Amino acid sequence: MKTMLQLDPAIPVVTPLGKGLAHVLIDYGAEHDLLWVCFLQNGEIWTYLNQDVRAEKNVTFGRL
Repeated sequence: MKTMLQLDPAIPVVTPLGKGLAHVLIDYGAEHDLLWVCFLQNGEIWTYLNQDVRAEKNVTFGRL
């Protein structure tokens, strides 16, 4: 069963192509990677595997 979750608010992330905002999370089930739909700063939209996306640093939330 596929599940799609719109992230509200979007999550600032770092991807292999640079910084962006994750807007949608797609979960195809237990035997599949999570997919993150990210809008990059240059306007491009990419989908990344869970292993390729990291939360951007945020001192307020303790992510250093």
